[in-house]
Amino acid sequence: MSKPYQIPLINRIIRPPLRLFFRGLLSALSPISVTGLENVPATGAYIIAMNHVSTYEAPFILAFWPTLPESMGAIDIWRKPGQNILVRLYGAIPVHRGEFDRQTLERAISALESGRPLLIAPEGGRTHKPGMRQAHSGVAYLADKTSMPIIPVGITGTTEDYASLAFGFERPPLAMQIGQPIRFPPVRERGEERRRIYQENTDLVMTTIAALLPPEYQGVYAPKASL
Repeated sequence: MSKPYQIPLINRIIRPPLRLFFRGLLSALSPISVTGLENVPATGAYIIAMNHVSTYEAPFILAFWPTLPESMGAIDIWRKPGQNILVRLYGAIPVHRGEFDRQTLERAISALESGRPLLIAPEGGRTHKPGMRQAHSGVAYLADKTSMPIIPVGITGTTEDYASLAFGFERPPLAMQIGQPIRFPPVRERGEERRRIYQENTDLVMTTIAALLPPEYQGVYAPKASL
């Protein structure tokens, strides 16, 4: 069991109004569609896995999710004006991309073991345009270490030009489709075999997310054409 996860008081106070602000803003700028809410567990912890085109997916999910999950984000965001204020106000968990960050992983595990849902982008960074890329196996690692289900979520409309379209009064639609929870059996193997299984499990999650998306968003997880 990891150390008990604690949300700083300032974040606990600010999260609800921040959520309401983004819900109101996005609803004013775009028609919103959220389907599959019946797949979200009513209580307890789980991992939310999303596709990641731009910086807009996380605010969209956090604004319209039934609860206020914990959220992981690339450390780069903490250095970007405007975005850095938002992630600090919300209290997101910074991730050092391309590194094995034991402290970050332990914090994520602690959040889940403390009963907090956790939002993660398995691709590890933005694709900048629709089309999923190969994901890292961290999502399967977290699921295995905590025995938590993974909720696949497909997001459309959050393209890099979303803000210019939205504030140009074009009202680009935003859609969130939530799939059924995925559970994997415990991984007993070691070494290279364990890493292989983690990647296979991750790819299964991403393939499930791709199935929730239109073809132009599926990228490397698009269904292979049969011969």
